[in-house]
Amino acid sequence: MTAAGPLVSVVVPTRESGRTIEACLRSVRAQSHQAVELIVVDNDSCDRTWPIAVRLADVVLRGGPERSAQRNAGIARAAGDWLLWIDSDMELAPDVVERALAAAREAGATGVFVPEASTGSGFWARCRALERRCYTGEPRIEAPRLVRTEYLRRTGGFAVWLAGTEDAELRTRMLADGLGLASADARILHDEGRLSLPAVVRKRFYYGRGLTAYRRAHPGAVPAQAAATALALWRHRRLLAADPLHALGLAVLRACEAAAWAGGAVAGGGGRATGPGPPAADRAGGRGR
Repeated sequence: MTAAGPLVSVVVPTRESGRTIEACLRSVRAQSHQAVELIVVDNDSCDRTWPIAVRLADVVLRGGPERSAQRNAGIARAAGDWLLWIDSDMELAPDVVERALAAAREAGATGVFVPEASTGSGFWARCRALERRCYTGEPRIEAPRLVRTEYLRRTGGFAVWLAGTEDAELRTRMLADGLGLASADARILHDEGRLSLPAVVRKRFYYGRGLTAYRRAHPGAVPAQAAATALALWRHRRLLAADPLHALGLAVLRACEAAAWAGGAVAGGGGRATGPGPPAADRAGGRGR
């Protein structure tokens, strides 16, 4: 176990996360790097989420209405030099914090990417898992997970005018600022549950409502990410060809998501992403990816 080293504040936004929250928080508690502060920011859950968080976290707050505001509340309360955020449907391998800090130290980085691996049941979850394998190590697709707290506070944290693209907005901002970003040799497990195509489409439509505002704030960022996504899938064409059924499903999934993003952008016009958001079952801890 690593007893010394900088304090890392782990912020977990939650909402109706009773299915996954305990495994998530226990994975944070099991880190080999012991200097970890666990902060949960709950958006008025009515299930088991709150009592589980009170039992396992160091700090439990109420906050909302969206994930960005919840994370910002955690940033304001954090005592750590570094801040790592995960969602309540994610689990950390025991060495994630240790490896992420090591990557930051070796590269002199301000932020660190920690790749995700998806798990879940059903056809669409397997398609998502295949997709996620194609994106590992792609700085225009992945988002930093571990960032210096000072930078987040100085720059205002996460964009509260976005829902669903706030991670991409932070990445784009950090790249524009010329900050050093490193990648950790570690994994975060994302429990997708049982994905359904209608739920994915609803979620992307809602997130698309803030897409025009994001494009205005960061011209060129959307096509750059689209190009990076296409290149990543092309580079992993052998991986996709080895699983043609789920590769085909992935193509359908991506096409439906693109249409939903576009529809949401049209519906949202030039405004910010507002409103109650998709149903709680579609948002794991205020999140959907």
